[in-house]
Amino acid sequence: MISPYFNFGDADVILRSAAPHSTEFRVHKSLLSAASPFFKHMFALPQTPQSCVDVPVIDVSEPKATVETLMRHVYPVSRPNIDTLDELTPVLEAAMKYDMVSVIDILRKRLVAPDFATAEPTRVYAIACRFDLEEEAKEASRYTLRVNVLDCPLHDDLKHITAYAYHRLLDLHRKRAKAAQELLQLSEDVKCMQCNGARYHAFLPPKWWADFHERAKQELAVRPTTDVVFSMPFLAQSAQAGCERCAGSILDAHWFLAQLKKSIDSLPSTI
Repeated sequence: MISPYFNFGDADVILRSAAPHSTEFRVHKSLLSAASPFFKHMFALPQTPQSCVDVPVIDVSEPKATVETLMRHVYPVSRPNIDTLDELTPVLEAAMKYDMVSVIDILRKRLVAPDFATAEPTRVYAIACRFDLEEEAKEASRYTLRVNVLDCPLHDDLKHITAYAYHRLLDLHRKRAKAAQELLQLSEDVKCMQCNGARYHAFLPPKWWADFHERAKQELAVRPTTDVVFSMPFLAQSAQAGCERCAGSILDAHWFLAQLKKSIDSLPSTI
């Protein structure tokens, strides 16, 4: 089978993908050499004498889909959409194998794109660690703060990372959660007209804060980020747990909550 996309009449080398759907990609040494030091060095080696009409064939271990995506990043043609991590990982692995720097740069950016990093942050982190992509691993670790890393689906990508890399992620979550919980200190200026109306209640926290404090500690222990604890539904639940004037107290405390959120957001957020 010959690739319909890469069947150039002036091709001087053929890349043949792996079985079971072995496909020939009739391409050019010059472009492969420009994109890949691996192929450049290969083509510089002494070649076995062939007839003038023969085009050398190089068998590669990658399947058809991977080779095609790789070539569409090498050649000046439209690039394919990479919509899943299952599609991206083998192409990134091949680009690393053949030392295709420009292709690697494109795929690194795609790896930490918001759609992947938001939907599957632990997988993105694992893939980045697998290929020693430190900056991408840091970026992915930031997204993992939004999920419970101990409750994420067990995926094969985790097989390829070290215990050290996984421990770094758990350590980030543990330290940030502890620091965020310690910041949950109520300002003396936050009061509720009803909860603190009586003289002997003047120095007690409003009822809404007691509820917020307890639930926020639990939430931050699992997901040490401010996305949930400062959301309107979360605050509304605390208002309902308090007295009839606690909702007004929460609104009046917007300045305090904004400062608290800013303090938590400023905590270290990457490995």
